[in-house]
Amino acid sequence: MSVSGSASRLTPATRRASLDALRASVTEPLDVLVVGGGVTGAGIALDAVSRGLTTAIVESQDWASGTSSRSSKLVHGGLRYLQMLDFHLVKEALTERDLLIKKLAPHLVKPVSFLFPLEHHVWQRAYIGAGVALYDGLATLAPGSRAMPWHRHLTRTGMEKLFPDLRHDAAVGALRYWDASVDDARLVLTLVRTASEYGAHAATRTQVVELTSSPSGRVDGAVLEDLETGERFPVKARHVINATGVWTEETESLAGSDGGLRVLASKGIHIVVPRERIRGTVGLILQTEKSVLFVIPWSRYWVIGTTDTPWEQELTHPVATSADIDYVLEHANAVLADPLTRDDIIGTWAGLRPLLQPGTKEGTSSAKVSREHTVASPTPGLTVIAGGKLTTYRVMAEDAVDFALGVEARTRPSVTAQTPLLGAVGLDAQRNWARRHARTYGWDRAMLDHLFHRYGSLVGDLVALCEAQPDLARPLEHAPAYLRAEIAYAVEAEGVLHLEDVLLHRTRLNYEIRDRGLAALEEISRIAADRLGWDEPRRLDEVTSYTARAEAEAAAERQPDDASAERTRLAAADVAPLRPLGR
Repeated sequence: MSVSGSASRLTPATRRASLDALRASVTEPLDVLVVGGGVTGAGIALDAVSRGLTTAIVESQDWASGTSSRSSKLVHGGLRYLQMLDFHLVKEALTERDLLIKKLAPHLVKPVSFLFPLEHHVWQRAYIGAGVALYDGLATLAPGSRAMPWHRHLTRTGMEKLFPDLRHDAAVGALRYWDASVDDARLVLTLVRTASEYGAHAATRTQVVELTSSPSGRVDGAVLEDLETGERFPVKARHVINATGVWTEETESLAGSDGGLRVLASKGIHIVVPRERIRGTVGLILQTEKSVLFVIPWSRYWVIGTTDTPWEQELTHPVATSADIDYVLEHANAVLADPLTRDDIIGTWAGLRPLLQPGTKEGTSSAKVSREHTVASPTPGLTVIAGGKLTTYRVMAEDAVDFALGVEARTRPSVTAQTPLLGAVGLDAQRNWARRHARTYGWDRAMLDHLFHRYGSLVGDLVALCEAQPDLARPLEHAPAYLRAEIAYAVEAEGVLHLEDVLLHRTRLNYEIRDRGLAALEEISRIAADRLGWDEPRRLDEVTSYTARAEAEAAAERQPDDASAERTRLAAADVAPLRPLGR
């Protein structure tokens, strides 16, 4: 099947069709039911359906609404694992990094270089230089030509040319090396749409409330609740795969088994500052007493993070606290010539990393695949995967499906290493039309780069929208980095059900504009309402709900700790809870 993008469109109608297919599975069971719509679950859905397996994926919130939209947005091998002598893991991650850049998603994954500042000339340059050389060397073991330049040693003068705002006494020189960055939420959405193109059924706001079993005790399906209508119904599947990240144990418990994997949630936060606030053309990687801190150049701003602290609150919506923000500012300012202040911050986000705990629960069969992730079966028919990292999502998906299929996997091998994602096919041909699009619609180079990075060859879909309705070619009045067409496309092709889906996951307005996109809300909501058939009361409900969420997050950031931030967020959000469709 050719991946053209037509069959991949996700809409309320295709969601209803997917739910109908899930209901029909009672008489004709699915091969695979994937629970969890983050990068791992989306990767599993694509892996399974591209093997010729009837596949469905369900997510209780929006695509990528958990960890997979709240990462550091890096695709990298993990320099720190070299210190642990885990060469296999680093090689695996670097291979996947280069595969994404060269073949699978060259539009989404882009090279980015970092400086590793050196405090000592001789021993540190030799020691860290050897580690980075090994890092580059492991990347050469990947098939094909190199995707990244080799690292370079820089003097203080060379370092200051690339990053003038690095404090003069912070380093005597630096190593410059390359990794890659990605819009994590768009990667997940693209995986789901690609899986849909090949025949997978996909439904958000659909929660597993029970895992069902056959008389022999094998998990044979689930009971789902459509959170938009409140309807509950059974589905049947030969294999159920749990890819719910920090919710892993909660999902395991639905099978009524005491077995499974143990996962601990660890919170990481990032701050966003305008690009012009820090003079530099490359990123920084800084060692801290706990881990590392990245200063990442991204579009029109810098992303700085992350923290690593235990999280003991509700899992759905972690927030940055005042203490978190102070920590990131303190460590960044330790090397910046012109220190940042709270007033420089235009946005923040917080995410929960699912840390896999040693061992598995009693009675669980498992395959320890790597230091980062484990695949297990707490009960027959149910496969669980936990841990891992965004970079290796494809390997994790392959391992999970292989484990679920058992011996059947020998005759149904994974093909995802040869399956480009939506937007990758025809990318060069579409780029050849870029100048014509620019002349026709007045788009500058920055806008073209923005569009190709987000949509790849599917830029043609947006052009078609603009041809049919020329006013869509204009930027949003209060968020000019985005076109009106992007909002229209989000609701017509990218599975939007609610206004928050647009602000949080189809765009990044929730954290890349100081007001969290509130000034643009009126224009965005009217574009969405026109295409989703919302009446005026429904549109106002959506505006009120997102406004309450944005204000709640802002209030939570002023709190000193997680518990008080969570109380503040919940109290403010209760003012205007999101109303599901059909209720």
